[in-house]
Amino acid sequence: MLELRNVSKIVGGVEHIRDVSLTLQHASLNVLLGPTLSGKTSLMRLMAGLDSPTSGSVWFDGRDVTGVPVQKRKIAMVYQQFINYPAMTVYENIASPLRVAGAPMDRIDREVRRAADLLKLTPYLQRTPLNLSGGQQQRTALARAIVKNAGLVLLDEPLANLDYKLREELRAELPRIFAETGAIFVYATTEPHEALLLGGNTATLSEGAVTQFGPTVEVFRKPNDLVTAKTFADPPLNTIVLRKAGTNFQLDGGVNLPVPAELAGIADGVYTIGFQPHHLSLTRPNRDAVSVTAKVSVTEITGSESFVHLDFADVRWVMLTQGVKAFAPDDRVEVYIDHRHVMVFDEAGRAVTGVSKIAA
Repeated sequence: MLELRNVSKIVGGVEHIRDVSLTLQHASLNVLLGPTLSGKTSLMRLMAGLDSPTSGSVWFDGRDVTGVPVQKRKIAMVYQQFINYPAMTVYENIASPLRVAGAPMDRIDREVRRAADLLKLTPYLQRTPLNLSGGQQQRTALARAIVKNAGLVLLDEPLANLDYKLREELRAELPRIFAETGAIFVYATTEPHEALLLGGNTATLSEGAVTQFGPTVEVFRKPNDLVTAKTFADPPLNTIVLRKAGTNFQLDGGVNLPVPAELAGIADGVYTIGFQPHHLSLTRPNRDAVSVTAKVSVTEITGSESFVHLDFADVRWVMLTQGVKAFAPDDRVEVYIDHRHVMVFDEAGRAVTGVSKIAA
């Protein structure tokens, strides 16, 4: 078990990590999700022992390892770049940490072939990295990390430099690989959909602080606050500030959005509602959905889907809709909001409720 207890890191007077407490269990996959400069890499360096916290402590299996250097820990790391030895075969690349550790030959061969089989590298063991595809090179780096039998494996955006097809292939394989090793895996990414594809647990980061940690789908569906909801949204979360009066939220143009039944008792006042782009639609999803008229800013067509950027009441929304939608700039379109799928936040940004009955 890895524990971070009230860990902070200050560099040159700037707080890179702010009072982070996390507990990660063995045989678990844990995603660090946040934008660039949110603190993901800084946090991983503290986990690894590459850096020491300014305050707080790091514990592994009940032992305080704060300040213990990475060389004295059972840690493996994989980065964006393919870090392989170009003159060595795939076999020797994977075997290298075992040889450094002085492992016997039979164990080296057994572990290398097990990792190669796990990562579908067996046909390529006698090739050098320059004769591999990008995905095969990254799998080689992953295999080398696995044979170390590390208790903690840190992956810092390991698929970021691969093309789309290779990323999708490895994303599909990684949960299987993680499940078979028994180690604690920590995977950093800027992409919310990658966190959802990987599953496991997710910690959302913003400005060096962990805003929420828990099962990935739960964090996505029931964010504790507006910052977490925005972190876990790509395209960006649609939001609007409005006033609750009685049983309705009041939108511009005299439009009333019914308050979800479970929130009927909240006080009148100012709130922010948020909803995902796929919960804004061109057709009425049910009889209680509310229609508003918005102006098209730009439409991005991906082939099977269209992202329609809309202006409404001085805010920008994005609608994700199926198929090709050839809207022109300044077109006015009627769109529907389903109040059952809105998240509601108070003026301090705290969630009044999470999303319920959602089809993610």
